[in-house]
Amino acid sequence: VLTDYTWLGAEHILSGPDHLLFVLALLLLIRKRTVLLWTISAFTLGHSITLVLAVLDVIAIPQAPVEVLIAASVVFLAAELVRSPHAPPSLTERRPWMVAAGFGLLHGLGFAGALTKIGVPKGEIPLALLSFNLGIEFGQLSFIALVLIAAGLWNRIGPRLQPEALGLRVRARTVAGYAIGSVAAYWLFERLNGVAGSAAFSGWTST
Repeated sequence: VLTDYTWLGAEHILSGPDHLLFVLALLLLIRKRTVLLWTISAFTLGHSITLVLAVLDVIAIPQAPVEVLIAASVVFLAAELVRSPHAPPSLTERRPWMVAAGFGLLHGLGFAGALTKIGVPKGEIPLALLSFNLGIEFGQLSFIALVLIAAGLWNRIGPRLQPEALGLRVRARTVAGYAIGSVAAYWLFERLNGVAGSAAFSGWTST
């Protein structure tokens, strides 16, 4: 159970581009390492809480609306990335850990939906939950490490290979924001369409 569910948790987050884009947007928004540490920890705490509560049936929320809101959370962070540097600091810039914790609660419901589909052995629920969550954290931290390593290499090598790389780096956050936002907006409308279609079909069959 420990091995299988740890692997399933890591596999789920590494194959979930919406969760990874959310984490990437956080990395692009936050410059200070200490603030980043607290923010990622808050996101972890948030999704761990709702993952446990949902799998234990303490809370029950339909998965389709949750997926819509997860896409919306990525759009929200993308919008933060493209804000003017001269604009007053937003709540995300002033209290990123608070925003991450709130959206973490939402993403945890998404993780719970995946674990519910997989199934949890009745006699090993605590161990399966712990293992799945550990797998998610391992996958998340692996992704963060790769992004930070790539950023560090670019900071060292980029300007030497291409003098204008310094200027490109300044614009990278805005370009990334539009790219992330475009993909997330597509997911948002696609999932909204799916929810609307399901509701229409349900109403038609009930009549």
